[in-house]
Amino acid sequence: MEVDMGKEPSALIPVVMSLGALIVAIVAVALQLGTRGVEPARDAGAIAHLWQLLMVAQLPVIAYFAFRWLCRTPWQAATVLIVQALAWATAAVLPVLALRWW
Repeated sequence: MEVDMGKEPSALIPVVMSLGALIVAIVAVALQLGTRGVEPARDAGAIAHLWQLLMVAQLPVIAYFAFRWLCRTPWQAATVLIVQALAWATAAVLPVLALRWW
């Protein structure tokens, strides 16, 4: 059964949310560099909480996608899950690597 995963909202929403979280992180980094420099802020702030919400809110959508499509089209669903995982990991790791906060 061939299904166009590009038309499935549960396949696209997590990737778009990861992109949104990455944009929020880039804006936060730009604001921090403009105001405080490279050292980490003491308080996370509203921008960081928005990023956290975007990252965590993806997980139920990814789980729904996996539950719905993994049995029907395993190879297509596995490919989409890999893309979703890469987008999630990129949005989680890139801000830390960009500012060298490890």
